[in-house]
Amino acid sequence: MARIVVLGCAGSGKSRLARLMGARDRVPVLSLDEIWRPDWGSEKTPEFRETLARLHSGEAWVSDGNFAAVSFDIRLPRATLIVWLERPRWLCALRATRRALGRDPVHGLRKLPKALRFIRNFDRINRPLIEKLRRQHGPDVPVVRLRNDAEVAAFLSRRPSP
Repeated sequence: MARIVVLGCAGSGKSRLARLMGARDRVPVLSLDEIWRPDWGSEKTPEFRETLARLHSGEAWVSDGNFAAVSFDIRLPRATLIVWLERPRWLCALRATRRALGRDPVHGLRKLPKALRFIRNFDRINRPLIEKLRRQHGPDVPVVRLRNDAEVAAFLSRRPSP
């Protein structure tokens, strides 16, 4: 059974792709943004990790989110595939802004400046850390890199049904 980790910058479409794959394959979608509570501090990291370990112990899942430093040692050794969404920064910023202007309680307007800073610095700060930890915890897990909607659509149409 497939155990897929979806990575990418904020606003790249991780959650949407994970939901599409989960619905198609009829497997649980584990959204790390929904598991980590916005009001939690670092003292909640052990609780977060315990929850991740329990949820990722299943035979099939799609796991969406980065949280590389606190989750890759749990998720990547069990993963059968990593999907990296590599979207342009401008598109990620546009999507994050739309989401913040909507009714999304996790990604509200107050958090938009922080999200835009994260997006602006993603390739310089976060991507190298994610790649380093990916190679450390999942060196043999195949990686598919998708850059645009056409590549996402082709990936989804090529995947065999379970």
